[in-house]
Amino acid sequence: MPPYESIMRHPLSDIERQRIRIALVEDGGREDVTTLATVGEEAEGVGTFIAKANGIIAGIGIAEHCFSLYETIHGRSSPTFEFVEIVDDGESVQTGDMLASVRARMHTLLAAERVALNFLQRMSGIATLTRAFVNAVEGTGAIILDTRKTAPLLRPFDRYAVRAGGGTNHRYSLSDMVLVKDNHIAANGGDIGLVIAKLIEFFATPDCAVVPVEIEVTSLEQFDDVLRLGLGIIDRVMFDNFTLEMLRDAVRMNNGVFETEASGGVTLETVRAIAETGVNFISVGALTHSVRALDISLEIEPAP
Repeated sequence: MPPYESIMRHPLSDIERQRIRIALVEDGGREDVTTLATVGEEAEGVGTFIAKANGIIAGIGIAEHCFSLYETIHGRSSPTFEFVEIVDDGESVQTGDMLASVRARMHTLLAAERVALNFLQRMSGIATLTRAFVNAVEGTGAIILDTRKTAPLLRPFDRYAVRAGGGTNHRYSLSDMVLVKDNHIAANGGDIGLVIAKLIEFFATPDCAVVPVEIEVTSLEQFDDVLRLGLGIIDRVMFDNFTLEMLRDAVRMNNGVFETEASGGVTLETVRAIAETGVNFISVGALTHSVRALDISLEIEPAP
């Protein structure tokens, strides 16, 4: 079994709990009037999550929290509330597989159903696509990275889903790493040497934070400048939209000096060839910005 077949579920952070709460409030409005009108207050039910497509699961714990938090918000906790996981995050499932079951008040199941599914389907879609990329580069040594191209306010969930799929997270926010992009270089008149000189000056300040430094290059000429000027300050170089031939040349030029990362328009059809050039990392924005949700349903019936 591959090491990424399952993932240790992390405790929810305060930020994650807050965002789940906001999602429930957004979806619920003042009250679920349909359920109020058609279902008795004391009715209890059982819901079963079922995969409607093959894929990788991520977000089971998030789905559980949607139901338990809904009961907390409304002060109507069921003494028989129970959530049973059948599969773990990171596991592969087939169409028809049961993923988890939840017993709660019918009002809870019906009102929190959509939010729970929205999280679970999106996160499982991200995990599924990530696993496909990880499998595509298997044996090359290349590591698949995500990017900051996440849905606003969903970054913690998107990044967790990437890990569930076997990928690795890039920087979480702008404060975690210096990542000099083409626009930073353009803001310095296109002079990459000037940018590197400013980086050296910045990190010479005694009280500055120590963070990794990556710089993006768009040509072999720019990379040659980084090789000449960036020793001791640059940790990783990102090759943006390089052709395969350019990537092979860059890896030879680098000769192990810096960590290397390929980026730009990476697809499942091209990622293997990119990995075989010898780059250490491949960043794929599509993991989170173009995700297709995994089809999952919640089938609800009265509790026995």
